[in-house]
Amino acid sequence: MSEVSHIVIDGLNCASMNRDQMVRTHEGGITALNYTCLPVLGDLVTSLTRLQAVRDTIEAMPEIALIVSSTADIRAAHETGRVGVILGTQNSTMVEADVALLGAFRTLGLRILQPTYNEQNAFGFGSSFDASTDLGITDAGHAWLAEMHKQHLIVDLSHCGPKTTDDYLAAAKEPVVISHSNAFALCPNPRNKSDDQARAVAKTGGLIGAVLWSPLVKIETRPTLDDYIDHVAHLVKVAGIEHVSFATDLVEPHPDPVKWDKAVGPNGEYPNITGILGDWYRYETRLNTGFQSMRDTPGIWEAMRRRGFSSSDIEKIASGNWLRVMRDIWGA
Repeated sequence: MSEVSHIVIDGLNCASMNRDQMVRTHEGGITALNYTCLPVLGDLVTSLTRLQAVRDTIEAMPEIALIVSSTADIRAAHETGRVGVILGTQNSTMVEADVALLGAFRTLGLRILQPTYNEQNAFGFGSSFDASTDLGITDAGHAWLAEMHKQHLIVDLSHCGPKTTDDYLAAAKEPVVISHSNAFALCPNPRNKSDDQARAVAKTGGLIGAVLWSPLVKIETRPTLDDYIDHVAHLVKVAGIEHVSFATDLVEPHPDPVKWDKAVGPNGEYPNITGILGDWYRYETRLNTGFQSMRDTPGIWEAMRRRGFSSSDIEKIASGNWLRVMRDIWGA
């Protein structure tokens, strides 16, 4: 792992939060992760309850994990051999009543937020909407973005619809991230982003994180690690090596098959995202052939080396680009 980077940051993680999972994550060489700590459609009370439960769980295992809110904290996690947990969320429904609540959530440790998940909310439209139905950022969305900048919180546009993504990128005054989306040019899934959007996020000084979640890697056949590296290479070509990272978006331990099928299976809640996949997309074969667990993370760097990425390039994708964005926005 030292040949790759002393620090590795997973741009989006939604696995179980417990000691065993943190051990698996550490064994995979992960230094820190952007952890989805709130329910994606949660209201204020549900979100606060869940946030406190996650904080309590992390604080009860200080020998293996710690909550981080700065790049200095991430370096401390590495130096002490622990996993740094960056508290994040994939929606902002909990602050629809008043975006000033973002400051309160920052005080409670949140550092990365998305304005929308796949659905529509007060701030815009998610990936369930296409170019003809996504009406873009709302007035409330502009207020949300201004407050995010004021609170020095990282704006993540991963689940935004096409026009909402474009509008937020155009309105942003600070670096913006797309923490876990791939290249639409290689995999035309509505959760992926266009080349123009990848270039636009780079112009903000931000980054786009190539993600291992299979539906965003390949549609026709079950994806391999080489298919994933195709997305990394394409995004580097389009956005530049300074603006690409990686994300696992892995649910581990394995989810309940029935719940998986109802949520993100081929007949799940978002048919435009998972219903368009080939017959390969079944519970038993849902994961990338080369990535089944957080323990498999070192294989990503080996695959990149085989593709010709330099050690310097791999380090930027593994953590360097995230650390730059965090310093730019968090200030430390």
